[in-house]
Amino acid sequence: MPFIFPIMTATLTIDKAGRVVIPKRLRDKLRLAAGDSFQMESTEEEIVLRPVRNEERFCKEDGIWVFRAGKPLTVADTDTVLQALRNERDARNLGLK
Repeated sequence: MPFIFPIMTATLTIDKAGRVVIPKRLRDKLRLAAGDSFQMESTEEEIVLRPVRNEERFCKEDGIWVFRAGKPLTVADTDTVLQALRNERDARNLGLK
């Protein structure tokens, strides 16, 4: 079954300072926050905004800080990092560090 991505259509108004508000529903869906940057392309009748995503990005989701690396981590990567953190914690607790 193919994935269907609904298209959001809205009428936006430019204020006196030239600003346009992106609807909250879309900001939430695209995980956009204050201070995010966009790449803009324009033609005679069209403006396209694309979020500029940093390779390393922390964001808060449902009250929990989440690290977005741009690609999913494998179970092996996660296990390696967790083990290294546990080893470092144990060394510190034993006074070895």
